[in-house]
Amino acid sequence: MPDASAARGELSQTLAGLATPRVFRGLVADWPLVEAAQRSAAEARDYLAGFDAGLPLQAQIAPPEAQGRIFYDDSMTGFNFRPERAPLSSVLETLRRFEADPSPPTVYVGSATLSSYLPGFEAQNPNPGVPADALASVWLGNRSRIAAHHDVPDNLACVAAGRRRFTLFPPEQVGNLYVGPLDLTPAGQAISLVDFAAPDFARFPRFAEAMRHAIVFELGPGDALFIPSLWWHHVEALDAFNVLVNYWWRGVPDWHEPPMNALMLALLAFRDLPAHQRAGWHALLRHYVFEAGDATVAHIPEHARLLLAPLDATRAGELRERLRQRMKK
Repeated sequence: MPDASAARGELSQTLAGLATPRVFRGLVADWPLVEAAQRSAAEARDYLAGFDAGLPLQAQIAPPEAQGRIFYDDSMTGFNFRPERAPLSSVLETLRRFEADPSPPTVYVGSATLSSYLPGFEAQNPNPGVPADALASVWLGNRSRIAAHHDVPDNLACVAAGRRRFTLFPPEQVGNLYVGPLDLTPAGQAISLVDFAAPDFARFPRFAEAMRHAIVFELGPGDALFIPSLWWHHVEALDAFNVLVNYWWRGVPDWHEPPMNALMLALLAFRDLPAHQRAGWHALLRHYVFEAGDATVAHIPEHARLLLAPLDATRAGELRERLRQRMKK
């Protein structure tokens, strides 16, 4: 077993600038939760119950016929699960009750902030070496299949109980993943409509090309996976009791605007323009945004660059206010 404490000490340096997924075996193997889970699911549940703050968690409950897939309903106007709010103790008891059931309902709790719902957990199961201001969350449930999606922050996913399988795709595979609507999603992020357990290649023929670029990792208790920003990931919880703790961080100043806001505005501003105008704006965006460098503004005196100067909190605030004024119609 790797020395978890030594690995944590080197992690921040390893992650700096890392742009592809990487597994860190045994990174959190010395967490008390991992040690309890290695002995039994019952001990892991009992350990978690000791941190129950009594706040109701948001759980998603899908019927047995969903076979663990958290997804849309048949009409794609709603979902195949119902939300329920219950304290951690009730969720853990429900998972215990269905542990031996060969066809249980899916019980899935996602993205519950550790500091709010499990106060004290982080003191005993320490940050594995990511930025101190990273958002730490817990995910738990029984067997589940979470459709491929991406997140804007970098992500370190630490498996604490059970096994998980991750199938990852680089951002440029978005066109081969058949992504659903941006504004009606199971959990906030747009998802692939492909059922990875039974891909319909007649309906989704380009998915075969996506799978050529897929990276698959299976992780056990104590293992961690770094998922870079915007990498698509399909996540399967493989056992009757699973716990994952993840950390999200962006590594940019707080004044940065969420990029998804820009995508939404781009849909409004560019998508339905005539093709020749879209091509023109594509060139402008490449020049000023995606391929911007010293040459972009070298011909402008430094004092006159204004919005084209490097951004800081003050300039970002001025730009945001200018946008507010322009958006008033």
